[in-house]
Amino acid sequence: MAIRFASLLFLVFLGIASGAVVASADSTAPGLSPEPDATSFVVSDEAAPDGLKMPRGPVLELTDPPLRVLTLDLTRDANDIWDRIRRGFGMPDLDSEVVAEQQLFYINRPGFLKKVFERGGRYLYHIVDELERRGMPTELALLPMVESSYNPMAYSRSHASGLWQFIPSTGRNYNLTQDTWVDERRDVIASTAAALDYLQTIYDMHGDWHLALASYNWGEGAVGRAIQRNLDEGLPAEYSHLRMPGETRNYVPKLQALKNIVAQPELYRFELPYVPNSPHFVTVDAPATIELATAARLAGMPLDEFLALNPSHNRPAVTEGSALVVPVDRAEQFQLRLAEHQRNGTQWRTYELQRGETLASVARAFGLSLNQLYQINRLDARSRVSAGYSLLVPDGVDPGNQPGDVLEEAGSPAHSIVPRLTGGKTVRMDAKGTDKSTATKGTKPAAKNGAKRAAGKNAGTATRKTPTAPAAKKMSGGPEKSTSGKKQPQKNQR
Repeated sequence: MAIRFASLLFLVFLGIASGAVVASADSTAPGLSPEPDATSFVVSDEAAPDGLKMPRGPVLELTDPPLRVLTLDLTRDANDIWDRIRRGFGMPDLDSEVVAEQQLFYINRPGFLKKVFERGGRYLYHIVDELERRGMPTELALLPMVESSYNPMAYSRSHASGLWQFIPSTGRNYNLTQDTWVDERRDVIASTAAALDYLQTIYDMHGDWHLALASYNWGEGAVGRAIQRNLDEGLPAEYSHLRMPGETRNYVPKLQALKNIVAQPELYRFELPYVPNSPHFVTVDAPATIELATAARLAGMPLDEFLALNPSHNRPAVTEGSALVVPVDRAEQFQLRLAEHQRNGTQWRTYELQRGETLASVARAFGLSLNQLYQINRLDARSRVSAGYSLLVPDGVDPGNQPGDVLEEAGSPAHSIVPRLTGGKTVRMDAKGTDKSTATKGTKPAAKNGAKRAAGKNAGTATRKTPTAPAAKKMSGGPEKSTSGKKQPQKNQR
């Protein structure tokens, strides 16, 4: 009996000793440490500081380093325009599958994305400056990317035009001049002021930027009815819960996708083109009537680059009192050459059609053919003009070298934008930035090559526009939609 008890006691002692050895081995096993480090979290049976015991769990190892969080140092000046835009982000972020789809669309087209951002570099400083002056979110500077791919010549099937894609009625409501001389919907300065006025108005109406943007695309009346419908049905009235057309449903996610890419381009392996945080252009008064091709030469610029800053002109020359937009680093040289050009005498002037005169008689009086007069003034045989109409005519320049010919020879994109009195060509770009322009429906060229002639624009004539009527309606949803073969109704019409 004593022997059996001693054996049992020995076995118990042996078991205790074995457990101690195993515990000691576990505590020094390779790859484990008694204390958790920066990449592991160990939960033991030891009592927590508050006296509670935490059950042992698995070791969680973080094999990948955490994502870098973008921080902004507001004590220093912005590195570039993108840095400045990031500092002014002020809209709530939208997180949805549609946003992810739009991000994929853009990052899978890095060439297109870079090209459009480079094009927008001409205008971004001015837009951001205006947004900051008004206290508006700076991600709105990316909205022309959604609307027009930063192309001031963009023209949609619903007759929306310019960077901000105003339809004619909304443009008139916000004092954007649209006549035979200029279309300020294409004026970078004037249209930006009008667009921000309109956006502020519809934001004040809804108190929500997502709803304001939906209104910018779909019309504030349509958004208001969608909100009321949800309220009547006991549904939330936020943007993400509204029933709306597909184009509007994608509209805010497109802007959010661009915001995400600009916020963290390295996350998407995309390099934003460098755009300095400094003014790109200034305005210079034109002392006399001058053709745009001559102005480009005096500025030392290729004509297409000059017209990209001055895209609003419907004729190949501007009249005295107009303003021209030139790069900051060319302004001084341009003013000196412009003054010299003025001393040598003007080459073009305006002539007011008198009672009883015809276009044919005016053409003869100035040594032009009727066809030349048509081309210079963007008229055709169907045009009906009356006494008091202003015509552009030569004044000491050889009419055989008329400005329309100069513009055409320069290969300018400007002569393809005005579907006015002559057969025009509307500029429509697909998602890849390809020109999908087509002849304007219902127009015919007045004369040979007449459909190819137009001019650039007068960005400098603009001052800040103040709405003269309640916020009206507006525009197309961007370049991808305008290439559709389907007939699209004009938006934002009450």
